[in-house]
Amino acid sequence: MRKAVYPGSFDLLSNGHLDLIKRASKMFDELHILVSNNIAKKYSFTVNERIEMIKDCTKDMNNVVVASTNELVVKYCKEQNINVIIRGMRNYSDYESEFSLFQYNRDIYPEVETILLMPTTKNQVVSSSAIKELVTFGCDIHKYVPKPIVNRIIKKFTE
Repeated sequence: MRKAVYPGSFDLLSNGHLDLIKRASKMFDELHILVSNNIAKKYSFTVNERIEMIKDCTKDMNNVVVASTNELVVKYCKEQNINVIIRGMRNYSDYESEFSLFQYNRDIYPEVETILLMPTTKNQVVSSSAIKELVTFGCDIHKYVPKPIVNRIIKKFTE
């Protein structure tokens, strides 16, 4: 069975994330969406809220598993017998950070491979932080966020 993991904080799930999930799920028999904690980030949504949003948006994808971890992604990969990590790359600054992460992951777990997926043109500039700012200032976010979770996101930032 070919398995991969797509890790991220997913604070909030964007159409860019969902685009990569859909594409990666077609490449593998089982795709794990791993909600991981970055110690440098402050989150707007709890881990459980992020998991619920991902599940709401992927419920029609039978080969998607949604999980969370407080450990390194490569540790999760070892435990789940996964040897492919999917990462999204929108621009050159993403490349720099992904390249460093790739090196660390290979040092820790040499069997793991990293596949970088580029977003489709309409999702190249989509970022969770930009969406949070837009919704905070009352802008329409429908074209940036999956339909099943739009209202949940608006509610979080307008109350």
